[in-house]
Parts: sequence; structure tokens; C-alpha cells
Amino acid sequence: MTNKIGNPNVISLKRGLETAERGGFAIGSFSPRYTPMIRPILRAGEKTQSPLIVQISQKELDRYHITPFEFAEAFYQAMSDEKITVPVVLHLDHTKQFSIIKDCIRAGFTSVMIDASEQEIDRNIEITKEVVKYAHEKGISVEAELGKIGTTDFVETDKDEELYTDPEEALRFVNETGCDALAVSVGTAHGVYEVRKPKVDLDRLNAIRDLTDVHLVLHGGSGVPAYMVKDAIQLPNGGVSKVNIATDLEVALLKALGREERMTNAECQALSEEDLKVAQAAVEATVTEKIENFLGSAGRASAFTL
Repeated sequence: MTNKIGNPNVISLKRGLETAERGGFAIGSFSPRYTPMIRPILRAGEKTQSPLIVQISQKELDRYHITPFEFAEAFYQAMSDEKITVPVVLHLDHTKQFSIIKDCIRAGFTSVMIDASEQEIDRNIEITKEVVKYAHEKGISVEAELGKIGTTDFVETDKDEELYTDPEEALRFVNETGCDALAVSVGTAHGVYEVRKPKVDLDRLNAIRDLTDVHLVLHGGSGVPAYMVKDAIQLPNGGVSKVNIATDLEVALLKALGREERMTNAECQALSEEDLKVAQAAVEATVTEKIENFLGSAGRASAFTL
């Protein structure tokens, strides 16, 4: 496998978010869901000279029939083939099983997310501490979640439950776990907004930031108006520095192909050359638009010393 050795611009999440927060921008955490869609994400980052996070969740690995090793192999091959020079994080999104986290670290992921948010806070802290200890010993960053982030499509999470993050609990959680980044529940949801309307509770974000300097992550970035994302990023004391975007990419891909039903990864790989180019162009355009109009990360690759 083409691994991270020899790829100095494949960085940890902690390093990426430290730079983003100092610079007042956010890094997009884009989920291609299909391995052939990794390349257009990387191309968009290179074209706009933006740092990137490429991610996939446990449920996405299952639903699209991909192993962590296949995903990492495709990622590192694309990094090499496309001659990518911007900083990129390879991140494991929402995951509940320690065995998958271990597999992803072995495969070359530079960041992992443990999501024990369905547990009571004491158990969430216990599970997260165990993952942090294991990952940090290997130089890998850890994102965790406190509160429950809702969903509309059940691709990344199991239930459409929502429980806003309590700032005081966030302080305790971060202090006791040592996590590098915290996904907070402040009103956004995974999936397509059809009935419910997206919102971002800026007062809650400010309250969390006043108590802890942990890097803040906004999940459910697809479909959220640009001004809401920008306001969350540009909080006076440092706002959100990582924004997850998955559904918008798949919606663009399927629309470009004139399809409604999701594919497996193998079906995507089997697309004709012409259809693959159409799909990749749609994903690249969507990522470019998010970088330029949502995240404020265009041209910010130069902020990193690689």
C-alpha cells in the first residue's frame, strides 16, 4: 500500500485544526462515500489551495461495502497520482467499535472519532479516554461527541435523537478525556433538511468556547445556509474549525447521473468512464463551492509548514 510515509502533507487532525482556529477559518471534512470520489475532493482542495479532511464513518463503511484498508489504499494512491500538495487529514468519522478504530489506525488514518454519545456521560468519558490513550500513543488525533446530533437519513447515525451539548458537561468531558476535537450538538442534523429547518445555536457555542479551548466540530453541514456556518466559524474567541459535509456530495453525484438510489462502492467503481467523469465533476464542483463560500479555507494551505 502507498502509505503515509513519504506524504508529509498527510497531517493529524489536531495540527490541522490548530492552524484553522488561529486563522479564523474551518476545514471541510468531506465524505466521498465511494472510493472513486476521493479524487475530486482532493482536486478541489488542490485547485483552491485549501486544506482538507477526507473522512468516512463506520456506517458508511458498512453501507457502501468498503473496508478501512480499501479506503486508505484509495486515498493514498489518489494523493500520489494527483500530486496533491495541500495538507490533508484522513479521518474516521462516527464510529462506536474500538476494533474498527484500530483497523483504521493500522491502515494509515491520521484521525479517528469515537462516538459514545448515546451513553451516559460517565460511560462516554470512560470509552473516550480508552480510545484517546490508544490513539495518542500512536500520534493519532481523536474527535469525540457530547450531546446527540440528530439525523434525517440514518447513514451516519442510527437514531434521529437530539440532545444539545451542555457547556458545563463539555468542560468536564474535555478535561477528563483529553480529546483533541469535540463534535457538539447545537441544532444541525445529518442528512437532507426536508421538514425541519437547520439552525446553529451560537449562544451555546459561545458558552462552550468560554469554558474550554477544545477544537469545535459542526456535524450536519450539508444544507446549512452559508451565513450560519460563517457565524459559527467566526465567533470572537474562536469558533468551529471543522465542518462535516457528506450528504451534499452524494446528492450532487446522484443528480449528475440521473439516479435516485444509492450505489455500493463496487457499483460506483463499475461506472463507465464517461459517467465516472460526470460524477467526479459534480463532486469537485460541490467541494469547491463549500471551500470558497462556506469555510473560508481557500488559499489557506499556505498557512501550514509541511
